[in-house]
Amino acid sequence: ALLKQIESLGVTLASVTLHIGIGTFATIRTPVVEEWKMHPEYFEIAPDQAERINRALKDKARIVVVGTTSVRTLESAVRNGQIQNASGWTDVFIYPGYAFQCPYAAMLTNFHLPESSLLLLVCALFGREKILAAYAEAVRKRYRFYSLGDAMYLEMGKTI
Repeated sequence: ALLKQIESLGVTLASVTLHIGIGTFATIRTPVVEEWKMHPEYFEIAPDQAERINRALKDKARIVVVGTTSVRTLESAVRNGQIQNASGWTDVFIYPGYAFQCPYAAMLTNFHLPESSLLLLVCALFGREKILAAYAEAVRKRYRFYSLGDAMYLEMGKTI
């Protein structure tokens, strides 16, 4: 119902798939983050969905992603600034310092657990200080963490 309401406002939606597994949920267990190796996960972007995203990119529309795994999927399929209709295995590991290929405007995502690749991805996209401030408020207000917990909406260039 929420997605239909969003579409009724003139927002174009596109769906991508990442079959998450241990790569998404494993605790990072290396002393140096750059040494961590993601376990590959299967992704898929259908041709019509890639076309929708590329049209938005061409029109310079705001790209709002829902979920960190959507970012991993898009970053796995972008070539020369275009999203490819693609499927396959990805082990893309996104952490602070990563050079994003898509111009993301905002993200809706859960509050992730410490030492997770998901938390690092959000920090890479929005900045460590901004995310730590959001997490401090979440702890203070007793939000629920993890995949079925509370969520946050983050915009590029905005403060908490």
